[in-house]
Amino acid sequence: MAAIGLIRRIVEGCGSLDNIAAEVQAFGAQHVLMVTDKGVYNLGLTKGAETALQTAGIELCIESDVPPEPTQAQVQAIFDKAAGFKADLVLAIGGGSAMDTAKLIALMLQNDLTVQDLLDGKRPQSRKVPLIMVPTTAGTGSEATPNAIVLVPEQNLKIGIVSDLMVCDTAILDAKLTQGLPPAITANTGIDALCHLMECYISKKHNPLSDAFCLRGISLIARSLRRAYTDGNDLVARADMLLASCFGGIAIAGSSTVGIHALSYPLGGRYHIPHGLSNAILMPYIMEENAPCCIERYGDIAQAMGLATSGKSPEEVAQMLVSELYAFNRDLHIHCDLKAKGITLEVVDELVTAAAKVTRLLNNNPKDLSHEDMKRIYCRLIADNA
Repeated sequence: MAAIGLIRRIVEGCGSLDNIAAEVQAFGAQHVLMVTDKGVYNLGLTKGAETALQTAGIELCIESDVPPEPTQAQVQAIFDKAAGFKADLVLAIGGGSAMDTAKLIALMLQNDLTVQDLLDGKRPQSRKVPLIMVPTTAGTGSEATPNAIVLVPEQNLKIGIVSDLMVCDTAILDAKLTQGLPPAITANTGIDALCHLMECYISKKHNPLSDAFCLRGISLIARSLRRAYTDGNDLVARADMLLASCFGGIAIAGSSTVGIHALSYPLGGRYHIPHGLSNAILMPYIMEENAPCCIERYGDIAQAMGLATSGKSPEEVAQMLVSELYAFNRDLHIHCDLKAKGITLEVVDELVTAAAKVTRLLNNNPKDLSHEDMKRIYCRLIADNA
């Protein structure tokens, strides 16, 4: 049996955020908590929404202190600060960290819960306030997922909190908000979206519902990520990437990410490598490791990417795909000086031990990754990113 908890409403198109007041009024809300981060706020990306809501007579509280990769304590502090506002709708405008924080806040509001409660597995019966999500990067797909990631420093690990109640009510995909993304962030977040789509397609939890979103999203990224990286003002490419990112989030809601994300969590949790970059640098290595276990599915991905597969054996097509993924990273100049981050061969065993705890994802990987498999992958990664 397959099931996907879908967003109730998706609004897509350049300038679609201009109608935010009507979207909020559709819920009868009068007190909106806007969750964003300093970068997005200082760039003025929230200004249009602020003006539209205030003109409509809607009271607004802005929380712009969401840091990159927020910790449990930071999310709790933002919630505690905002709790007295009595919000009747939560609006997130930002990247994955802002959207994940907003989801957790919306889940806790009026439910007498803390972040620690959610980490301990407690879940409310319902979400009491509507949730509108507006992504400003094309990568996490958080607007469509039932997941929120928090950093737990005591464990040196990122932990995913999962609840279908965190799938938002309305997602607004406005490509104009991603126009100013620097090439490096465009690349890292774009490959993160590609990871979501490919991982969900080869996951043990794959199903016909998620498969359809995966293959279409992969096709969009194959035709548009390099374009968006080269020309940030290409709004057609930017719109493709936002849609692909959302499709990746929908796929996660129905399937699961696998080994790439599992092995990336310690890189972010222990060494604070940004989520998109840690996934991007790991992507080709783990896809290569998994190849023998899902040859036919690799063929589907290769076709979705537009690779010339005619006349090739399934094994040759799988290798062609892996080569294309390495090339993708080279073309987008994706690289991380791991040594400068303190990641050397001496810490590989620690990384493996931490990654092995991410059973929620590893259990869905098409290949059962042993400690030796993970050690080999990390060693190759470190050697190539010295």
